[in-house]
Amino acid sequence: METSVNVADKSDANWSTLGGLWTAYGIIRLAAAIVLVVYSGVATVMFGALLSRVGNPFLWMGVFHFFYAAAIVVAILAGVFSLLAGLSLLAGRSSARSLSLVASFLSVSDIPLGTTLGIYTLILFLR
Repeated sequence: METSVNVADKSDANWSTLGGLWTAYGIIRLAAAIVLVVYSGVATVMFGALLSRVGNPFLWMGVFHFFYAAAIVVAILAGVFSLLAGLSLLAGRSSARSLSLVASFLSVSDIPLGTTLGIYTLILFLR
């Protein structure tokens, strides 16, 4: 029974494809984070337009800002860890497994690409 998976020991797996997918996904997530930051004013106005008929709209605007900021932080973290995981998989480094697992956990909630890539990587590295 194998307790740890070393990327360099697995010659039959196509680590370069997986590394390329993680690298591309990291670039996509960082671009999404940039778009979220650039259009935060538009999102605030759009959400604020929905608050004209609710009680305590300032509370709900605060909740919106909290979740919007959390989405930006998660997108940045997922992008950075995905890029690091992709580059380490391409280079065949021993840190590829741990970086890929962190990137997988951060990307599972991003449908459809992040979910697919994250679940596949979790299955691959958590055997």
